[in-house]
Amino acid sequence: MSRFKKILDVTGLAAQRFVAHDGWAIASHIALSMLTSLFPFLILLAALAGLIGSKPLADEAGTLIFDAVPREVAKPIVGEVHRLLTEQRGGVLTLGALLALYFSSSGVESLRVGLNRAYGIREMRPWWLTRLESIGYVVCGAFAMLAFALLVVLGPLIWRQLVFVAPGLEPLALTVAIGRIGVTAFLIALVLVIAHKFVAAGRRPVLSVLPGIAVTLCLWFLAGLGFGFYLDRFSNAYASTYGGLATAMIFLVFLYWLAAMFLFGGEVNGTVIAARRQRLQARMRARQAEAAQVTVNPLP
Repeated sequence: MSRFKKILDVTGLAAQRFVAHDGWAIASHIALSMLTSLFPFLILLAALAGLIGSKPLADEAGTLIFDAVPREVAKPIVGEVHRLLTEQRGGVLTLGALLALYFSSSGVESLRVGLNRAYGIREMRPWWLTRLESIGYVVCGAFAMLAFALLVVLGPLIWRQLVFVAPGLEPLALTVAIGRIGVTAFLIALVLVIAHKFVAAGRRPVLSVLPGIAVTLCLWFLAGLGFGFYLDRFSNAYASTYGGLATAMIFLVFLYWLAAMFLFGGEVNGTVIAARRQRLQARMRARQAEAAQVTVNPLP
């Protein structure tokens, strides 16, 4: 019962911190930044895939981005992504890729702002240094997506070859599919660890950011199920309200809720870290008081 009460206390304090740090407003900023950064990032993917001589790989990577998104949300967007990544652009693509390095980094910068507030830390580095760091994260993320897409493309080929050589492996196809989902979840968790540990100012041990990451992943999973269920039955509500903008609004609202849950995970970590710091300070004060008492009243 004591552990359950602690969880409730941490949840309540994290919710208060979320509101006090303007979490809803920052979440809308993150959602809009992510939406405006998405297509520049995809242009960068296409440019990098062209450099290594495999443009279809960019299309596969773009599709993978939406694998973790509910089908009802992703379906209208995937078609535009496919058109963007398979369109021939010539020299414009190179210019677009250079511009994408800057504009797509805005998404990382928005995450930095939200996490710094959640952890109660002020960014002391100059703006150009943090922007360069964000651009570095974007480039690394693009190469990681291409590498993951390559594994996804080669995976089924390798599996079919293994089944051909050893037919007894065929019943394990379901296990392999579940393993693929597990790898995707692991990559998402890894991105969250990088964001909490390195994107925000200061440095934190990995163990100290795991509670908020676990909360974020659980909330994202529930949000995906709930949002998909809602759109499957009440999709006309958005169409009747936003008309032709319904597709964009659905995706933006989904990003908004994901951003809010991401920030709440940061607030959970901030609450736990602050409580731990207070306990350490209380112990230090107690030890100092004991030492002062011994000095004033030395033992005979």
